Amino acid sequence: MVAIGAAAPGFELAGTDGTDEGRRTYRLADYAGTPVVLVFYPGDNTPVCTRQLNEYTAEIDAFHDVGAQVLAISANDVPSHEDFADKQGGFGFPLLADTDKAVGEAYGILGPLGFYRRSVFVIDAAGTVAYSHRAIAGLTFRPTEELVRAVEAAKA
Repeated sequence: MVAIGAAAPGFELAGTDGTDEGRRTYRLADYAGTPVVLVFYPGDNTPVCTRQLNEYTAEIDAFHDVGAQVLAISANDVPSHEDFADKQGGFGFPLLADTDKAVGEAYGILGPLGFYRRSVFVIDAAGTVAYSHRAIAGLTFRPTEELVRAVEAAKA
């Protein structure tokens, strides 16, 4: 399990941002020097996940204002992500496919049955975990304001 102050585990995942050039491999290392908000969500086209990702999209300017890149990760594959994003009119950030759940395991967000727990991490510009929240039940999600404050605190 990754703790605050630890180096964030790197990853390389297929993903999509809804564009042809955005359907590619994403690496955490690509964002070195930039704060990253990693949003682990249980699944595409589920009620709470849909609400969560739509809220973060509606408030994407707040993340941009603090220089943060949002990356959303689930165990669904890229075609599922594309279908999900299309049904929602697109999201303001890439959706990444952790189909073997290796990244979820590295971040310690897998539940007892191997399902993703709704979780979020703020990785600072140096690649260190500055904030983490792992939900137990996963029926709620962290508000944008809290995540933006965590990014700001990581810069201090």
